[in-house]
Amino acid sequence: MWSRIHQTCCIVHGAFRALVPQPHERIPISSFHILHLLFPFVPLIYMGYLARRPDTFALRLLLLPLVVAVTVGTYFRFVWAEPHLNLYNCVQGLLAQTISAKAIDFAWRKEGMLKIDEVRPGVARNSDAVKSNGDGHPKPIPSDPASSALAWLYDALEVILSNRGLGWKFGVGVHVPHEERSLERNSFLSATLISFVKNYLIIDFLESLFKLVPDVGTPQGGTIFKAELPFLYRYALSIAIHAATGSCVLAAFQLFYDLITIIAVLFLGSSPSSWPPVIDHPWQSDSLHVLWSKRWHQLLRETFFVFGGFFGRIIAGNIGLLFGTFIGSGLFHEFAAYALGRGSSDTLRKGLACGLLFVSLYWDNLCRTLGIGEVSVVGSWFLLY
Repeated sequence: MWSRIHQTCCIVHGAFRALVPQPHERIPISSFHILHLLFPFVPLIYMGYLARRPDTFALRLLLLPLVVAVTVGTYFRFVWAEPHLNLYNCVQGLLAQTISAKAIDFAWRKEGMLKIDEVRPGVARNSDAVKSNGDGHPKPIPSDPASSALAWLYDALEVILSNRGLGWKFGVGVHVPHEERSLERNSFLSATLISFVKNYLIIDFLESLFKLVPDVGTPQGGTIFKAELPFLYRYALSIAIHAATGSCVLAAFQLFYDLITIIAVLFLGSSPSSWPPVIDHPWQSDSLHVLWSKRWHQLLRETFFVFGGFFGRIIAGNIGLLFGTFIGSGLFHEFAAYALGRGSSDTLRKGLACGLLFVSLYWDNLCRTLGIGEVSVVGSWFLLY
């Protein structure tokens, strides 16, 4: 029995290493490999196209192993060897997992990826049409692309790029931040451009400050706790770096989202209402629950569900969904760190964060029941840090 288990583990390990080689065995990237890095998008686009076509369930299941193998095998095989480009290795790891999660999501839904009020891909339930002509069959949704020849590509890219699922059944229940910009096109573009410039300046300023701290601002990295400093100065510096890093991450999310929004609205004719804010003032969170479920970005919500949330819900209902989602988040960041060529224990940290979330929920409910909401906010901020 144990020999069979050992043999099975060896086979699984061999298959894993065939797709994800050891860091020292990865191939340095040159200009010759650019097409290799773009190739995984080809089967993904085809998978997205199939997910918007009826009666393709079997074909999608057959295509799934190929999409995952090509994606993981490509982005974990090639490496940016220069230390100052190591961030791109992390991006490749994140991209490999995101594409794999999307492929899994497209494959396992028997009916395909449906928009809200659709009964089949591209076919809406139109009650007005039924009343007007007496035909009880669902009506096709009018095609948005100007050229019908590119309708297939539009359908594929539309579902692939819908990370939050706005307007889709898989996105029902996702929190959408309140829009504070005017939805008039020129005013919306002006406000988004101002936000883009502001976030760029924030990132530039914070990065300059990081470089003033020995080791921290280098590609190799270093500890934020400087043992040579007195106690108060040491922790003042570490807390400042911690807060500045969070601010830099927030600004980066908004920077890239602003850039994509400007391109979509200005050049592709997209409606401003299709681009609500990506983050909802996370610094105003009064609990971990509010932070992760509403105020933090929801771009990877479905990805974390695929990597653990759905499986956890099958095992233990909503509690399993919660733990599974945090474990999925931990695995997602774990493999991104692995792509950098460094070890990590992020999955354990995400599990601890899930435990803190339960403590936060209990504390929040207790304080609000006792009518001391201000104490609840202070306690929640303590847990956040």
